[in-house]
Amino acid sequence: MKYSFPAFENGFIRAAAVSPALRVADCAYNAEQIIDAMQAFAAENVQLLCLPELSLTGYTCSDLFLQTPLLRGAEKGLVNILQASKGLNLVTVVGVPVRHNSKLYNCAAVVCGGELLGLVPKTYLPNYSEFYEQRHFVTGMREAECIEYAGQETLMGTQLLFSCKQMPDFVLGIEVCEDLWAPVPPSCSHALAGATVIANLSASDETIGKAAYREQLVAGQSGRLLCAYLYADAGHGESTTDMTFAGHNLIAENGVILAQTAPFSGEEAIAELDLGRMVQERQHNTSFLPQNQGYTTVEFELMPTEICLSRTVSPTPFVPQDATARAERCELILRIQAEGLAKRMEHTHARCAVLGISGGLDSCLALLVAVRACKVLDRDPKEIVALTMPCFGTTRRTRSNAEILCEALGVSFAEINITDTVNQHFADIGQDPSTYDVTFENCQARVRTLELMDYANKNGGFVIGTGDLSELALGWATYNGDHMSMYGVNAGVPKTLVRHIVHYVADTCGEETLSRVLLDILDTPVSPELLPTAEDGTIAQQTEKLVGPYELHDFYLYYVLRFGFGPVKIYHLARTAFQDKYAPEILLHWLKNFYRRFFAQQFKRSCLPDGPKVGSVTLSPRGDWRMPSDACNALWMAELEQIVL
Repeated sequence: MKYSFPAFENGFIRAAAVSPALRVADCAYNAEQIIDAMQAFAAENVQLLCLPELSLTGYTCSDLFLQTPLLRGAEKGLVNILQASKGLNLVTVVGVPVRHNSKLYNCAAVVCGGELLGLVPKTYLPNYSEFYEQRHFVTGMREAECIEYAGQETLMGTQLLFSCKQMPDFVLGIEVCEDLWAPVPPSCSHALAGATVIANLSASDETIGKAAYREQLVAGQSGRLLCAYLYADAGHGESTTDMTFAGHNLIAENGVILAQTAPFSGEEAIAELDLGRMVQERQHNTSFLPQNQGYTTVEFELMPTEICLSRTVSPTPFVPQDATARAERCELILRIQAEGLAKRMEHTHARCAVLGISGGLDSCLALLVAVRACKVLDRDPKEIVALTMPCFGTTRRTRSNAEILCEALGVSFAEINITDTVNQHFADIGQDPSTYDVTFENCQARVRTLELMDYANKNGGFVIGTGDLSELALGWATYNGDHMSMYGVNAGVPKTLVRHIVHYVADTCGEETLSRVLLDILDTPVSPELLPTAEDGTIAQQTEKLVGPYELHDFYLYYVLRFGFGPVKIYHLARTAFQDKYAPEILLHWLKNFYRRFFAQQFKRSCLPDGPKVGSVTLSPRGDWRMPSDACNALWMAELEQIVL
């Protein structure tokens, strides 16, 4: 059973773009089709329904638009729609011709709860090729005028916005067909004035190649304006005298098509819009500057509702679900990392690159990047020195994999056993070697870093850091131990993506030995190996049993950093994404753990070494994330305590 999501409280609405079958100039019939659609979609908890351009009459009425009976029929049809909208928890946008001051306007009528909220006339009237709208219509007035239509007093103008009282993030702006195709669409001004959703009532005829271009327009406009965009296209029933209409309906959000119908399919596009996300994006983007001069906002009311999200909430937001896209991302990240490291090695005149190789995932990826950097610089991979530094927790499996990996990649491999050094350090500071506390663990990590740094100094080298983005978020690193390096190549790569990059190399390297060892490394439990091995020689310390599953922490990290969502919304998104894998109490437990660690460990992130940014989320104190090291998490934890399981 799908998880029922509290939509309004978390910034979501369900929207639909629909092309009901109609009859040209049969307003009564068309009104009935629209009313049927309104009732059906309201029953599916749709809160916003967008219909095509001139959907009450049909777009292809031509000179019939100049006939008074058609205009009266359209107005009467809208009266019936208004009556039917009473009691429906739905905003409907209907296309209708409106005569005002002896001129005819191609309008979008916005209907909710029996009220005609406003009429938004079309701005740009195409009068070229197969279109000749200026024969019948005039351009809409900018400033809102008060008129009487369909038995109600309402506002009419292009600068109207419609705002939901119960959900301030839901602000609706309207444009009509050609408006989107113009050099500067009205939706640009609507968005700057506060519209988070743009509804476009369209009658775009179908010609070769037009569907693909239409899709690009809708996706691009939603991305440029940081908004959701609905496009309802005229379809079956329009006159085919000179044109054919395909009902190509689209819904986009921030540059991504959430739903669309195939041309001529007769289907509808339905999707949930994350308007809270749009607001967060605009807050973050300093180029998005509000400008609402001349606009009038009309308020409407909708009741909050719960919905089962039909849109996908990926459990791995850092990792594309499509195999081709995933491979392309892995290749690009490797290139970014390698180019960044190559530049740093070149600039510092490093004679070699030094890194600690453990036989684990992170050091494996760092070594793969270092080899690529050598190729960029046309240098011998033997100039990369991989040091294994076994101690109390090192297992035969990881030590063996480290050596096999280095041999397969053709890099220099050496071992420095740090056991005696660590024991001497224990004696120096009075640490009981049988006490397996944080000092016991951190001493080993710091000694390893000391060996790496000094070895690099002695050989004119450069220490490459191996820690990843997930570890930095949780503070799962020893301060001034593995936390420190001269360049952290994995600093922008989350753990879930590290796995896929290594797997990508295993799949594409074309070398059996290298592929085999990479797959075995992938199969090895994540561990810092700082506690003594078990009696059977297996790894005793497994990271995910201590800090929680990395797939959960990466999910939380993505929505905390990328969108600034609050804990409650992130929890509900996690319920949707992981409902078949983790119980609610487990999700909540590790979410609380994430916030505790994230706030407590900022001091480590405040002094990170340089490293390349590879995605939209990073924790560099010089880049995307700047946070006081002594910030309190009380507000976030208090919000979590309000969640009822």
